[in-house]
Amino acid sequence: MAIRPFPMMLLALGGVGVAKLAVSLIDPAPAVPSAGEGLFLTPAIAATAKEEEPAEETEPAETDLPQACAMPEEMLQIIAREREFLEEQKVQIARREAEVALAAEKLQLEQGRLDELKTALDTLFAKVEAAQTDDVRRLVALYSNMKPKDAAAIMNDLDIEVSVMVLGTMPERTAAPILAGLNPVRARAISKIILERSKLPGDQRLNNLRLQ
Repeated sequence: MAIRPFPMMLLALGGVGVAKLAVSLIDPAPAVPSAGEGLFLTPAIAATAKEEEPAEETEPAETDLPQACAMPEEMLQIIAREREFLEEQKVQIARREAEVALAAEKLQLEQGRLDELKTALDTLFAKVEAAQTDDVRRLVALYSNMKPKDAAAIMNDLDIEVSVMVLGTMPERTAAPILAGLNPVRARAISKIILERSKLPGDQRLNNLRLQ
């Protein structure tokens, strides 16, 4: 049986197509056309070309050096002001401490003067009390050596305070006859004063006291 030429050509063309398909499956990378192959590129080829282009070098951003240096300068100024404030505080504290020390020294001097004055007054009071005691003792001795009638006659006209002091200092046996010889009103007044003087001032009752 004779083979016809047309069917043979169809079989040959089909074999060539199968071979091309096999080659395309083995090497899937798309071929980049040369400059002479055409002016138009497919999207896949254009993306590949962009990836292969070297990245442009970017210049480093310029830093704002004056602004960066402004913060330390401001901090230094704040620290300087704080130091000045602290120095002023130290000066004020030192001044106050000096004033307090001077006031304490003056107070100590005044306290010393007051102590000296108190000592002098105590000494003076002691002398006065001693002299008064001696005078009272002499008066007591004088009136004790008198006759009770004569001593009572004098005490009737004597200052009431002196009469109370003398009779209050005398022993009871010596004072009793003199007190009995006094004017009855004056004797009651002296007895009342001697009784009340041993009490506290708020408890003493000397109102409406008759002396004559």
